[in-house]
Amino acid sequence: MKIVAPEFEILTPLDPPSLLARLERAGRTCYRSEGRAAEGSAGPFVRSLIRRGHLSVIEHESLSLLLVCDRGVSHELVRHRLASFSQESTRYVNYGHGPEGRGLVVIRPLFFEEGSEKYNRWLRAMEAAEAAYLDLLKAGATAQEARTVLPNSLKTEIVITANMREWRHILALRCGPAAHPQMREIMNLVRARFQELLPELFEDLP
Repeated sequence: MKIVAPEFEILTPLDPPSLLARLERAGRTCYRSEGRAAEGSAGPFVRSLIRRGHLSVIEHESLSLLLVCDRGVSHELVRHRLASFSQESTRYVNYGHGPEGRGLVVIRPLFFEEGSEKYNRWLRAMEAAEAAYLDLLKAGATAQEARTVLPNSLKTEIVITANMREWRHILALRCGPAAHPQMREIMNLVRARFQELLPELFEDLP
């Protein structure tokens, strides 16, 4: 069994100046102010759209991410309706001889300190789940049958594509204090990266 931390990768090739210019072009269509576009005007214009709540314009651009998280987190993410998802399938991936080798890969829970009683109890549960899964495969069960014993901590990979307005919505919800700690853990990383690459679109998010 392997224990890993959550991570993500941006799959969409990003050229922020071109992206902002396309958003400016779309937004200025509403006002017939295309002639006012100039060098350096796209960023301030997009910031103005967001301040005024004219968020439909930023739906014209989207980003795809590959997230590595546990299945508990992924189950919450797929509830977002204005996004597309492609997720690792426990029906077809056989962890008896999976891409990472034989056995399960699980996500470390940030709220259990390594070596603590809670962590040790979690670790024993993961080891028991792995043993049960491999035993079922050995007994002739298929991957889709054996998955019944897989834990929420199982590492999964999920590709998410959403437009910029929906990403703002996802991050506002999933970085908030009411979100699950493991959801906040990965989404805070995503928010920080988005704010670094596209501050005009995301810098106002708390």
